[in-house]
Amino acid sequence: MDKKLRVGILGATGMVGQRFISLLENHPWFEVVTVAASPRSAGKTYEEAVGGRWKMDTPMPEGVKNLIVKNVNEVEEVASTVDFVFSAVDMTKDEIRAIEEEYAKTETPVVSNNSAHRWTKDVPMVVPEINAAHFDLIKTQKERLGTTRGFIAVKPNCSIQSYAPCLAAWKEFGPKEVVATTYQAISGAGKTFKDWPEMVENIIPYIGGEEEKSEQEPLRVLGKVENGEIVKAQLPKITCQCLRVPVLNGHTAAVFINFEKKPTKEQLIEKLVSFKGFPQEENLPSAPKQFIQYLEEDNRPQVKLDVDYENGMGVSIGRLREDSMFDFKFVGLSHNTVRGAAGGAVLCAEALSAKGFIQAK
Repeated sequence: MDKKLRVGILGATGMVGQRFISLLENHPWFEVVTVAASPRSAGKTYEEAVGGRWKMDTPMPEGVKNLIVKNVNEVEEVASTVDFVFSAVDMTKDEIRAIEEEYAKTETPVVSNNSAHRWTKDVPMVVPEINAAHFDLIKTQKERLGTTRGFIAVKPNCSIQSYAPCLAAWKEFGPKEVVATTYQAISGAGKTFKDWPEMVENIIPYIGGEEEKSEQEPLRVLGKVENGEIVKAQLPKITCQCLRVPVLNGHTAAVFINFEKKPTKEQLIEKLVSFKGFPQEENLPSAPKQFIQYLEEDNRPQVKLDVDYENGMGVSIGRLREDSMFDFKFVGLSHNTVRGAAGGAVLCAEALSAKGFIQAK
């Protein structure tokens, strides 16, 4: 890429917005030139707007500190300064749907971390290693929006990243039933322990909307494009419980699975470690070299040891073994704000750039 693409972050002051900013520091293809947030932050420098609420482990990048925060609702103004935007806005679903479409209609591609458009028929919801082919839907979406380069693409929920990649890797064995329990980090709610002291030494057995997402979204990712929309996969049937646990970063999943054609443990592990997709083939800047690692030790994957595997872009699987009621069971771990949120969206944008969907204006 001769010249870096100019990027705007919508919802730049929140936790996922901050993660975008830290991940995009020194990115070889993209440069953050515009930060936008709610009217109350507008007009301040980014450093002033965030104040003491910087939640990343790494310091705020120097390049963004003095950017003046724009009002995210002034769509034309923000769009005129960028080639595309990442969306991490905190609004109601209806407001998010409307504002993301408004940006797309200014001929500005929107790569969204939000859930609002995940079930819009012609909006691709992509894990680039699994279903990058779904980006072809963008052509249909542009016809609906009346745009030539503007569109919306989204990434799926953070909770599914700890097991959905396995379902894709094991496709030939026909996964048919999955029972999963997820143990989800507090950063998934945009919080740290300082913000949410009630979570210390606590578990909350409910995360609003999360169980439905965890059961349904993998089927859309594993689905296929037909007549300008995604037809979701019929199998596997998935049932899920989602628990909030006292961990800062990293979603763990305990999973039971039945197959139509029961494989051996060795076959399953081989499929995991050899699984790759478009990001690896194209050597995209944020792509993990090895998407899924298998850990042989009985006490892995562990959040403390494994959450940052492949800079938080890889998935760690362990404890795969035969089960007395199901064919197999295993434990998965992924980084919920890197692979599961901002990092997954950055990888989507890289894939969209490599495929020619995102270009300089």
